[in-house]
This record gives sequence, C-alpha cells and structure tokens, in this order.
Amino acid sequence: MDSEKIPWRWEEGGLTVTRSTAWSGPGCHNGCGMLLYTNAEGKLVKVEADPDHPYNRGRMSCVRCLALPEVVYHPDRLQHPMKRVGARGENKWERISWDEAYDTIEQRLNKIKAEYGAESVLFSIGTARDQAPYVSRLAYSFGSPHWITMISGYACYLPRVAAGILTQGAYLEPDLAQLYSAGCDDPNWTVPECIIVWGCNPVVSNPDSSLGTWVVDCMKRGSKLIVVDPRLTWLAKKADVWLQIRPGTDTALALGMLDIIVKEGLYDKEFVEQWTFGFEQLSARVAEYPVERVSEITWIPKEKIEAAARLFGKSKPANIKWGVAVDMTRQSHAAAQAIQALWTITGNIDVPGGMFSAAPPFGVIGMADWGTEYLSEEMLAKRFGVDKYPLYNFGFKVGQPDMCLEQMETGVPYPIKAAWIQTTNFLACTSPDPKRTQAAFEKLDFNVVVDLFMTPTAVALADIVLPATTFAERDGMRTFWQPIEIINKAIEPVGDTRSDMQICMDLGKRFRSDMWPWDTVQDMFTEMLAPSGLTWEELREVAPPYPPYEYRKHEKGHARFDGGVGFNTPTGRIELYCAAYESWGIDPLPAFTEPDDSPVSSPDLYAEYPLVLTTGARSWSSFHSEHRQIPHLRALKPDPVVEIHPDAAAKYRVKDGDWVWLENQRGRARRKVVVTPIMDPRVVNTDHGWWLPETEGAAPNLYGIGDVNINNLVPWGAAGATGFGANYKSMLCKIYKVAEGEM
Repeated sequence: MDSEKIPWRWEEGGLTVTRSTAWSGPGCHNGCGMLLYTNAEGKLVKVEADPDHPYNRGRMSCVRCLALPEVVYHPDRLQHPMKRVGARGENKWERISWDEAYDTIEQRLNKIKAEYGAESVLFSIGTARDQAPYVSRLAYSFGSPHWITMISGYACYLPRVAAGILTQGAYLEPDLAQLYSAGCDDPNWTVPECIIVWGCNPVVSNPDSSLGTWVVDCMKRGSKLIVVDPRLTWLAKKADVWLQIRPGTDTALALGMLDIIVKEGLYDKEFVEQWTFGFEQLSARVAEYPVERVSEITWIPKEKIEAAARLFGKSKPANIKWGVAVDMTRQSHAAAQAIQALWTITGNIDVPGGMFSAAPPFGVIGMADWGTEYLSEEMLAKRFGVDKYPLYNFGFKVGQPDMCLEQMETGVPYPIKAAWIQTTNFLACTSPDPKRTQAAFEKLDFNVVVDLFMTPTAVALADIVLPATTFAERDGMRTFWQPIEIINKAIEPVGDTRSDMQICMDLGKRFRSDMWPWDTVQDMFTEMLAPSGLTWEELREVAPPYPPYEYRKHEKGHARFDGGVGFNTPTGRIELYCAAYESWGIDPLPAFTEPDDSPVSSPDLYAEYPLVLTTGARSWSSFHSEHRQIPHLRALKPDPVVEIHPDAAAKYRVKDGDWVWLENQRGRARRKVVVTPIMDPRVVNTDHGWWLPETEGAAPNLYGIGDVNINNLVPWGAAGATGFGANYKSMLCKIYKVAEGEM
C-alpha cells in the first residue's frame, strides 16, 4: 500500500505534539484528527484539530475535544480498581490491586460458569466505538454469546443495519466525498444535487461516516437540502425544504414521497427494471398513501411534501443522511425499508454522490462480533430472543434487549447471574424504565463496571469497578469507516488506569488464552490490520490510508459473496418486497402504523397528556451521559431542558427558565423550560443522558437520576414486530411547574 509518510510526533514551541484521533472515551463517533500537546512534564495542556488530517481537515466537529485536559485531570476520575465494601448503592469502596481485581473477577465468573453455564453471564456495552471488537471478543473468550446494549429494541443503528443487509445486501451511507483523502476535490466524486438529512442533525451530532462539515461542503458546492426534523435546526433553516414532521411518522412520510415519485414517473425506470424486485407491489402499497393522507398523518403541509419528493426525484445524484430517529420508533424496519426505497427507485445506489456500501477498509477487523467463530451454533442460538426475532441473525450477532431484561427477571429459559458492564452508563442514558432495569441487575450475583468516572450505574450495581483510560492515554485504531485511523498515546495513564482493550486482553487471556495470543495490544492491532498490509508501527507513520473505492459493484459481480452479478440478496436485486419478511409473518412491504401513544392511537391518553414528546436531541457539550462533570462543557448546558413553543408555553402557564415536570402514565422527569419558536406548538423536545455528578451518589439519589432521567417516561417491551425499534422519540406527556420543596 502506498501512503504518504508523515510524523506522528514532533516538537513545537517547547511542547510535544502527538497526532491522534478522537474516537472514544471520552468521545463520540466522529473520528476527527487531533493534535495533542504535552509539556516537558508530560502533561496534556492543549488539544487542536489536525489541519493535515483528511477526515476533518483542521475543523473541530465539537467543543468536547477542547476540554479533554479537564477530563483527563478531573479530580473525580477513577484511578484505581475498587471493590464494594458496603451494600450495593451505598457508594462505599476499597482500593484494590489489578491482580486482586482480576483474580476476583476470574474466580467469580468461572464459578458461575461452572454452575450455570457461560450463557448465564452477559456483557453489556454502550455506543460501540473502537472498544467494541474487544468487548465482544472478551464475551466469546469467556464462552458467552451475550454482548448487548441495554436499549429497548436495540433502537440505535442496528435496525437500519439489519434492514439494509436483508433487503439490499449491505448497509448504505451517503457519499459526501468521505471515501477520498482529497475529499470534495477528488475527480472520481460527484457533488450530489440533493441531500436529505433525515432524523439527525449532523452539524451537532456528527454521526458515523458523516461529519456535519461534509454536508456543508456539499451545500457550498451547490447541493440542495431537504431536512426532516421536528425542530428548526441550523441545517433546517438553511434547507430548500424543511419537513417539520410529527415524531414517529417517518414511515408515512417516506411512503407519501414514494407515491409522488412513482405517479409522476420520477423514478429511474432502467435501474428499477434491472436491479429491483417487487416494484409493482411497492407501487400498489404507496398508492395507499396519497399526499393528502400523509399530510394529515405527519402534520407537514401537502405542498412541502410534494416539493421535497419532486426535488429528490429529479436530482441525480442524490443521497440521504439518516440518523437514529429512524431507529427510535417502533416502526424502525418499516421506516428504514421505505427510506431505502427512495434512494433505490431513483437509482442512487453505488454511484458517485449517491449511497455507498459501508464496510471496513481493506477488509480489516471492523466494529464488533470479532471472535464469533469460536462459539458453537448451539451457543449462539441462546442469544436473547433470536428464536422469536429472526432479524437478529442479520447484522451483528446480538440478542434482543427487551427479552434480555425479561429473562433476567424470570430466569426463563435459563438464569442470568452476572454482568460485565463496559463503555456504558445505561441507568442514566439508554435504558427505559431505569428503576425496573436497576432492579433486574440488582438480582445478579456479581457485576463489574469499567468506566472513567463513578456513574449512577456503577454505584447502583457494581461489585468491582475498573478504571479506564481516555484516548489521550492509550493507543488504538478506528477501522470501521474509511480511512483506517490511528489513536496514538500522548501521555502516561493517570493513576493506575488501563485501556479498555488492555483490560479485555488481560481477562481474555485468563478465560481462553488461545483467543488472545498477543503479547501487547499493539501486536493485536497488527494482526487485525493484516488485510491492509500494514503493521501497527507502519500505520502510525503514514497518512490515514484510504482504499480505492469501486462504484457500481453490482454490475461487476463484486457486491455478492458468491461473485455473481447483482446485490447480495436471495433474488440478486434490491428487494422492495421482502419475501423473508413474509416468511416470518411480517409485512413484506413498508406500511405505517401509529406509535403506541399518540393523538390518533390513544385519544383518551392524549386528553390527559396533550403534548407529543420527543427525546434525545444531541448537544455540543456532551456525548450521551458523558461530560456532565466537566466545568467548561457543563457551563454550556448546565441543566436538562425542555424546548416548548411560545404558544404552548402560554397555554400551560410556564415561562422561560421555569423548572417543570414532564410526566406521562409511566413516570416523570424534571426539566428547565426553554421557550423557542423552533418547535411545533403540539410537540416538546428534551435532551437525554442526564445525571448530576455534583449531587449525592449513594442511593436513593444516585446522582439525581430519579428526577432528571427522561427515560422514566419510556417503557420496556414496546419493540416492533421485528424486535427492533422503540418509541423513544414519540410519546405523550403533560407539563407543569415543579412545586416549592420539590427541587
């Protein structure tokens, strides 16, 4: 592989500069190139964006990296392994050595394994950054098939992945020039005529493979923009068409746009005839969604839906940047299927500026599921819910989270006795009904938490807590999206912390040494990199390597595993009508169903809870539940807020700055009012992942999650027919002021 030689460390102005990548704890999914500055004492003193990194080109995607020194040297950092000495929840700990911690974990987990089987231990992870392959391999080396995220319906990313693999043969993302080191200047790339930003705000959230700056770069080069969002975001304000959707009605909107494109002949007839299956059936289905009906369902004016459909249908190339809002509906698969059909029937698949198939560059080890081959089919079949939900066999080999919780509670078909909890603070972040989740994990015999700080999850549940490093204190690499990126250790670990991958390797060797044959994590990285032809040491000395991207693979026999022409599906075509769905008793075509709690499906409930509640909008200053104790970041957003339209604020007698309760039939959460015209008067929006590290950590307070956790209003067990998706973004609530004495 030819790649430009560049230094990974140098001296500048009396400081040592280390080239690295921001990809994990504390962090996000951005992968921005960073320069980490250390002084003569080896202390991290400054962070800047790397102007020579082709991914972000000197642009900082958020403010969080600027505050990295505050994270590294925060007085509340976990710095040593600890064991619980009081009851769970008392927040009483005793410092222990790594050897004692590892010995205890090995003995306790192996005892449970001998008594109940390896499947009785689950490995819970959070948002899967560069640690995911190692956590899944640790689970497999123990012999357990369970690595899982505690989020109902796995309502984040995986629904779209599974739907893409099943109906298209691959998961697709928009081609915004990220496939090239030259970016928008690469001659092989074409500026998309139109981009739909659907269910995300990439300028703030910067989701996988789509920095917000790339969307803006395309806009500067002429791309028209359609934004589907219930809030007037910065991108929505700049859009040619803003579709202010009622939360949870994405499927209906996509079907309505498809109907217009089909009826007006705006689809790519040649592509549809040659490369799709089920177009006639889809055409009949979308005819059930005329624009007048869709306008009524979505609360979007008819004229705007028509304008968006015509703009997208007439643009070539065009693409769609979709986000987790598509997953965070009970209809996640129907929504994904309908949105995929938009780019399919317009022929925007695997063309420059269209949608491209996302895969690890050079075929290196990717995001997760590393080591699945070491488990028997019999053991893999014990994953939660895979017998009930066949779609969990498409994409990552995970179990169904709602059924995981049920099994923890009932012990049927076998008991769960222990949990390894790494890169996640689920009680404050992803888990619905956190009290129910807490009770289920409290039943377990033994729990281990790995984190940077003591969190509500650690205090409530952990028997052993292990301290992890930040990305400034360790080596690592990002191999899931282009390019392969390097994380270079800039400073020595604070205290006695260890990297997530080192911890996984240390324990993995104890459970099954043949799965961890490497002497160092760097040796492990080199083996993972083998398909690229680079060693770890070579990778850190070159510019991030981009493999050449091949368009129109389906025409050349390069998209199917068997080498045949077409797509990697049973028919060899994009399956607009999915026969596999039909065989499982699922509608083979996308169709809209109202959210469980909505003005239409539950009018009596709506009378009591008259506002549609959507949650989870991202913030510059935090990544999910991270960064709540970091001074400069917390100052940007000191309180959990609810955004409400001025008319609604007047109606419910609340004003800007008031503390209020958001409440529904399941629970309530405290918020501070922000009165803003960016919302529909019938909808309120609030952020997630809140806890208050400055308050009492011991139970029952647990850093305030009982009051500020919006997931108090979210149920378990409401996943869709496929087992994927849940209504995190479409519920009902009422709003009223917090009474004196309740703060």
